[in-house]
Formats: sequence, C-alpha cells, structure tokens
Amino acid sequence: MLRRNIRLRREYLYRKSLEGKERLFYEKKRKIKEALDEGKPIPTELRNEEAALRQEIDLEDDYTAGNSHIDDEYANATVRDPKILLTTSRDPSAPLVQFVKELKFVFPNAERMNRGSQVISEIIESCRAHEFTDVILVHEHRGVPDGLIISHLPFGPTAYFGLLNVTRHDIKDKKAMGTMPEAYPHLILDNFKTKLGERTANILKHLFPVPKPDTKRIVTFANREILKSLTGDKIGRLLVETLKHHIYEKPGGPKSVELKEIGPRFELRLYQEQWSRVKLRSNGLSDLT
Repeated sequence: MLRRNIRLRREYLYRKSLEGKERLFYEKKRKIKEALDEGKPIPTELRNEEAALRQEIDLEDDYTAGNSHIDDEYANATVRDPKILLTTSRDPSAPLVQFVKELKFVFPNAERMNRGSQVISEIIESCRAHEFTDVILVHEHRGVPDGLIISHLPFGPTAYFGLLNVTRHDIKDKKAMGTMPEAYPHLILDNFKTKLGERTANILKHLFPVPKPDTKRIVTFANREILKSLTGDKIGRLLVETLKHHIYEKPGGPKSVELKEIGPRFELRLYQEQWSRVKLRSNGLSDLT
C-alpha cells in the first residue's frame, strides 16, 4: 500500500508539472483564434507554429477548448458523495468538542473521531484505506476554535483557514432556534470571482453532496471583504468568507419566504492553500501536530 501511494503521488506530481506547458499552449491557441475572429494578422512570434496550432483549434469543441484536467483533483467528485472525517487537535477543550459536534451536522456524511494520541500521518493513511474523500482538522487557542484545515484525499489540495467570530448565533431563545436538520443543504457561494476565490469555492462546495430540489436547508458562504490599493482600485484577493446556516419556510404561500438561522455561524480567513508536495508524507499534513 505504501509503495502504491508513493507511485500514485509521483504520477500526480508529474502531471502537475506539465500544467505550465499546457497553459502556455492554450494561450498561443487563444491568440491565434482571436486574430482569426477579428481579421487581424497572426502575431509574429506565432507564425512558425500557426499551421500546427490551427489544426489543434479545428479539432476542438466547446467543451475541450478551454478545459485542462491535469490539475483537476475533483474530476471524480460527482461519482460519489463526499465522505468526511472530522477531528481536532490533541486534548480538545469542551467548547472545541461542542463546535466539532455542530460541524458534523453542517457537513453531511461527516464522521467525528476523537484524536487521542494518533498522529496525522496515521489518520490520513487510515482515511485513504476507508475511502474518505476529505479530512477536516480543527484547532483552538485557549478554548476558542481558531483554525480549520481542509485536506482533500488522496493528493490534495490542502487549505488552511483561520476561524473568527465562532458562535452558533445570537438568538437568545434556544427553543426557537430548534434543532439542525440532516437533509442535504442547498449551497450558496457569493462573490467568489477571483482565481483564488474560484479555487477556494471549489474546495468548499465539494464538501457537500447534491441536495434534493425540495430541501429547505441552506448553507451560505459569502465573501464580503475585498482588499483595496492606495489608489482605491479593487485587488482580486480573497480575505474573509462567512458561513451561515438557515432553513426557510413559506407560511403564506410560494411568495412568502421566511429565513430561520439555525447555526453555527463563523468566518473563514484563508491563510494558505497548497497541493501535494514530494517532501510531505501525508497529503500536506504530516508536519502538523
């Protein structure tokens, strides 16, 4: 099993190394296609390659024209529902344990495991053997959850998030809040427009299976904060996204919709995102404790 994982990882890293060449090849085809569509002369630097590139363009269709699956770690994500393992740092406090219990309801098909004395490499190998698709590790600082790591199996990516303003929510009447339903939720991803935002949205959305059309449960990830330069121009950088958890009801008919927040609510600040590396033994998490 260990040798097989090493071989598969090396094959993946080799395909990953080809990504830059594929992107350069795609840009050349795009420039030639734009010149042909607009009736402009072919760029001087591409005239020697024009015949071969035009032949490639003629063989493409709408689906293959701009798609490359070399770095698509989620190419098979629609084949089966996600299976998630939830765990914590060692010796978790009571608030962290309670927060992980609530996360288990947020992410369908998630299983919670007590960390104990297990190291990350053992957990990752066990998850691979039992066909888990993702591992979520929650950290804390002095009893307050402050870090969330999402790692997609078997080869990544691994995203490191900071947790802010962690609370179930501000409703005082806990009875009015009710319990969390276990139906697969509809997912709303708002304002993930940059390349980093699209990458982050891709990581988050594949934690949820496809819901039924009539489900009344909604999970929202809303990216609201955009960094601005000194001149006031917007810079495409993802800073904070907020998770909110609702159910909706229609007490007055189809045109009357009421949202009811059932928690938890928290903010995620993306700190780092990486894919598998040769020196990391277990999906980018072997150096974590």
